[in-house]
Amino acid sequence: MGGPDDETGSPAAPDAGSDAAAGTAAEGGQESGRDVRGERSLLVLRLLPNLVSILGLCAGLTAIRFAITGNVNIAVLLVALAAFLDGLDGRLARMLRSESAIGAELDSLCDFVNFGVVPAMVLWIWGLRAEASMGWIAVLIYAVCCMLRLARFNVGNREEVPTEKTGFIGVPSPAGAMLALTPIYVAHVTGYRLHEAVITFWMVAVGALMISRLPTPSLKRVRIPASAAPYALVAAVAAVALVITYPWVTLLLFSVGYATSLAWHALRHLRHREG
Repeated sequence: MGGPDDETGSPAAPDAGSDAAAGTAAEGGQESGRDVRGERSLLVLRLLPNLVSILGLCAGLTAIRFAITGNVNIAVLLVALAAFLDGLDGRLARMLRSESAIGAELDSLCDFVNFGVVPAMVLWIWGLRAEASMGWIAVLIYAVCCMLRLARFNVGNREEVPTEKTGFIGVPSPAGAMLALTPIYVAHVTGYRLHEAVITFWMVAVGALMISRLPTPSLKRVRIPASAAPYALVAAVAAVALVITYPWVTLLLFSVGYATSLAWHALRHLRHREG
């Protein structure tokens, strides 16, 4: 729940201790304590964020299964589901006041599998097996880059924390996973499958973006006027409807839009350094 590479995640409470998952006391009563036998107890509801993280892991692993059986469409949608659940568990943790050290570690491990291993394997199964050597090297590079990004985040690099000015440093792993799968979106929308060499280069490039020092946007820091809130809600509903009705077009538009924002942030960063 609420992992280090999640825009909605939150760090473990410093005084959580070995029983951090037990959470804190609620208004009007103690939500965790000891039962009549003196054993530590906690509300089952506080385990919900961890359960969401585990469900995300199950979705990611199941994506590999569907890719192996030839159902790449379902595999990609399961990766998208894992990304959605990764954003949900952090919010649940804060709502339930159940942030914990074990939850953060669990989320980080799930992130590596879901966004480091699974997308690479799905792409390998779908379009890289013809390039046996170079394709597999790209898979390894991408997975290692994701692992390094999460490790860098976990050691508490202060620059990895979103700020008002820069957002994230490097592409977050969930966004990187959805970006890496772009060749599949292109194939569904245009009917044209990119050459294996292009897919290989794309995977390596996305991996490099994850470990880069490039400032990247954070949705958590986007602010809108209060008067625009109804329009934002309508836009969110429209986005969900588009994902359901036209999933491949919507995912491709997401990738193009996100890649464009990365290029814009890179130009701003270069101008700032030169200035």
